[in-house]
Amino acid sequence: MRALLRLLCPCLLAGAMNLALAGAQKYEPLAASVQAALHAAVADQAAPEPIFPSLGEKIEWLTTMSARLEKRIPDRRERIEFLKTVYYEAQRAGLDPQLVLGIIQVESGFRKYAISSAGARGYMQVMPFWVNLIGTPEHNLFHLRTNLRYGCTILRHYLDIEKGDLYRALGRYNGSLGKPEYPNLVRAAWQNKWAWTPLYASSPVASSDAGISGSTPSRRN
Repeated sequence: MRALLRLLCPCLLAGAMNLALAGAQKYEPLAASVQAALHAAVADQAAPEPIFPSLGEKIEWLTTMSARLEKRIPDRRERIEFLKTVYYEAQRAGLDPQLVLGIIQVESGFRKYAISSAGARGYMQVMPFWVNLIGTPEHNLFHLRTNLRYGCTILRHYLDIEKGDLYRALGRYNGSLGKPEYPNLVRAAWQNKWAWTPLYASSPVASSDAGISGSTPSRRN
């Protein structure tokens, strides 16, 4: 029995840490103008096709990130859809897509239906009160695009509040403002797992371009 407990305890501890790190955004009253702006941000229904600086960069980024994500999302079509949505929503909110991937890794471990002990939901662990505050009742936080739209919009809001201070904005996002653990974990995931520098360039990409079919360019990793 003691041997079994020794085997189980690290797993239980790891699970507890994952729940704790998921955290939760805290409700704060919003000025009417801010609430209206955030509502408009999550309500836009533009097609989630990202626009890259070039066709080569689009192919390279999707190919590289797809390889890194394969163990977590085995289905290729689902993986590419996920990555394109991450890029689109991050770009739309003025965020680094690799940063968003780091946040998702720390918040949910890329589990679509993750729920924290505080009730935060989905890939980016968005608290349900945001739907009532800036969304509409039909918004489902387990829906890929909806979850990423909310998560990126919320982080952009916190960055604006903190005048671009990412450390403090991440603390607000996690509900742990002033504590270093969460921002440090996100930064480590961002830099160690998802860092990327484009090496391939080609003609500009139109918004209607169709994914990553075709030849694969050389990759950094």
